[in-house]
Amino acid sequence: MATLYRNFPGRRELLEALYTNEVNAICEAAEAPGASLLSWLRQLFAFFASKRHIAAELLKHTDSGNSVFGGSRARVTAAGQPLLATAQQAREVRNDLTLEQVLDLIHAIATIRGDTSYVQAILQAALDGLRSSTDGKRSLEGSNP
Repeated sequence: MATLYRNFPGRRELLEALYTNEVNAICEAAEAPGASLLSWLRQLFAFFASKRHIAAELLKHTDSGNSVFGGSRARVTAAGQPLLATAQQAREVRNDLTLEQVLDLIHAIATIRGDTSYVQAILQAALDGLRSSTDGKRSLEGSNP
């Protein structure tokens, strides 16, 4: 405990360090050779799902405007942008969404309560929805219920 308190004066600092280390790992995963957008989004989903408790606890001791949160989102977005661009250029992923929109989608799914198979099915449906359409049509307008 003494070592812990020498390195981290309080709970908030410890939580910030844990959160920052995990964000570093996500950014490094995006930059790894052979990384793909969809595999990286799965890693990001796991990060969001497993770190929501740390983030909630951190928010008790600070606010969402804290540089840990804002700076982390900017870093994750910068790291993932080349993956999205590569996937869009290869026509593997639709090009009408920004990375910010995709990140918000993955984050929203990670906050859904339910067992793993329940949430994984929703994640898979969302990832399938990111795929580029072969006929260029994405609208459900005019389809019969």
